[in-house]
Amino acid sequence: MIDARLDRICIVMMSAVGDAVHVLPVINAIKRAHPASHITWVLQPGPATLVRGHHAVDDIVLFDRTRGWRAFADVRRELAGRRFDLVIALQVYFKAGIVTSFTRAPVKLGFDRARARDMNWLFTNRKIPPHAGQHVQDQYFEFLTALGIAHEPVVWDLGPWPAERDWQREFFSELERPAAAIVVATSKPEKDWLPERWAGVADALYHDFGLQPVLVGGRSPRELHAERVILERSTVGPRSALGSGLRHLVGIMDGAALVLSPDTGPLHISVALDRPVVSLVGYTNPKRTGPYRRFHDLIVDAYGDPGEDYPISMENRPGRMPRISVRDVLDRVERWRAAYGEGYRRATSSGPNG
Repeated sequence: MIDARLDRICIVMMSAVGDAVHVLPVINAIKRAHPASHITWVLQPGPATLVRGHHAVDDIVLFDRTRGWRAFADVRRELAGRRFDLVIALQVYFKAGIVTSFTRAPVKLGFDRARARDMNWLFTNRKIPPHAGQHVQDQYFEFLTALGIAHEPVVWDLGPWPAERDWQREFFSELERPAAAIVVATSKPEKDWLPERWAGVADALYHDFGLQPVLVGGRSPRELHAERVILERSTVGPRSALGSGLRHLVGIMDGAALVLSPDTGPLHISVALDRPVVSLVGYTNPKRTGPYRRFHDLIVDAYGDPGEDYPISMENRPGRMPRISVRDVLDRVERWRAAYGEGYRRATSSGPNG
């Protein structure tokens, strides 16, 4: 076990929204074991909007990669006057190693050398033990094990915050049916599904399942393209909520009866909120980055070949998302209706948390 004080802790994880969601149970577990811990988190502005205001996050230091080399100067200046008891380096890229080097702490805990890519192991002085591949969430829990902290129960506490409930109620008051949130695109084209097929799914959700399709995501060029194609080809006029922001996205997903998503941050937000999610996975390994512990019966797995028992790995498989048909997705929606549908319809029929 790693011997370290836990009064002042710095988390280095500057990656995307999905990783930020995976970090929250780690922080919650630390606070549960050591309520007086002060936790500072270095992360990017996007995911920062998701976790700012979380009761277990005491301080945020922004790493704005759009500023290029100046982002490192900004973080170094921000961290210069701070001392920590422990730095937990959850990100294994070289840029994260540089940020870790800016922190001052007697214990800097990182991945074992085999998993610390980009020479990231050079920037830490304690390592978690080597371990076989497992889900990303479980990998992060290895750090808690090394510190002697229990990770169960797994708790996200993602919200919505009390101040966000009015917006959420207003949003759903305009819908006449339970909502099915559709995440239209991701940060990587290889993870995206074809928008014309999303249009077919949207029509079936409305006509065959009594759901109101709601398009969610940001306003990147690919997301706007997907929105345009879906709205042009769908006959039911899905509601578009693109660009609502991550905190409003939490409110939408929290109130939805069903979420449909490729492998991207909102998929993990849905799991954290315990909202059933149909996962469309082909490029990434679902055993490593799919929904954590829940809703595996709703995964559309195009990553593996029929009958293939593939191992957990970081291998990506391009060109597989087009293998997923509209029928594949609707089969999982049928499973949702049989296994979860009525309970979640009742939960959302009187409004979110009604």
